[in-house]
Amino acid sequence: MTLLVRYFASARAAAGVEEEKVKLPEGATVADAARVLRELHPHRLPRILDSASFLLNEVAVRDQTRALGDGSQLDVLPPFAGG
Repeated sequence: MTLLVRYFASARAAAGVEEEKVKLPEGATVADAARVLRELHPHRLPRILDSASFLLNEVAVRDQTRALGDGSQLDVLPPFAGG
């Protein structure tokens, strides 16, 4: 299956791209996608993924064992400062 991953702020800088399509096996989860992203961008992205939040098809993901569907969109949101 194909997953569209979009990166924001420091995650974008660490990945070096705004978005990319990633191939995953059927039944893959958010955690599986994060593992693949760590492998694709091993230098700076893993540290950001450790504290990032994820949106799956524009809905916040709390459980990283949630299954992904073909054509889904996963947004990687690093922690933001502000108030």
